[in-house]
Amino acid sequence: MSNSTATADFWFDPTCPFAWVTSRWMGEVEKVRDVRTDWHVMSLAVLNEGRDLPADYRERMDKAWGPVRVIIAAAELHGPENIKKLYDAMGTRIHEKGMKDYDAVIAESLEEAGLPAELAEIAATDKFDEQLRASHQRAIDMVGDDVGTPVVAFNGTAFFGPVLTRIPRGEEAGKMFDGAVLLASNPAFFEIKRSRTESPQFD
Repeated sequence: MSNSTATADFWFDPTCPFAWVTSRWMGEVEKVRDVRTDWHVMSLAVLNEGRDLPADYRERMDKAWGPVRVIIAAAELHGPENIKKLYDAMGTRIHEKGMKDYDAVIAESLEEAGLPAELAEIAATDKFDEQLRASHQRAIDMVGDDVGTPVVAFNGTAFFGPVLTRIPRGEEAGKMFDGAVLLASNPAFFEIKRSRTESPQFD
């Protein structure tokens, strides 16, 4: 991999288990490759606005507003470095600890990140939705509408995914990153896909 590949951009929704696995992969990549990740929010709730969804999935999308709203508010009010801090804290609770109460997730995560507890109030308001939608739209502008989360950009070329169900470690993570960079560098490359046969695992 060329040393010019210094930055990856990663868009996530904190409630998405696939984004969580891929984000942990990027953490492994940073240990074995000369790359730094910039973290951004996108929103499954925004993505699914106006769509006819099953009732249980609609309920999940309604709940998904809270965590991402709090992250974008923390970034706007206290600095972008808090995006990753809160993502790590929320994701650990939602995906690894299996917490379903997002109010509790938000409160505990704010405390862990050393951020004001009153930021939790943003979860139920649209005060920072303009900024949230703008961040989300930057990802969509790069990959199109028929995608989900995560969106990862290498050298300015973005793709939905990679969708992983297990976290590659060490040099395996680095080799996968090298392959993704190689594919992303070709403007004629668009998609690789196969049917998923297992659910995300976080160990």
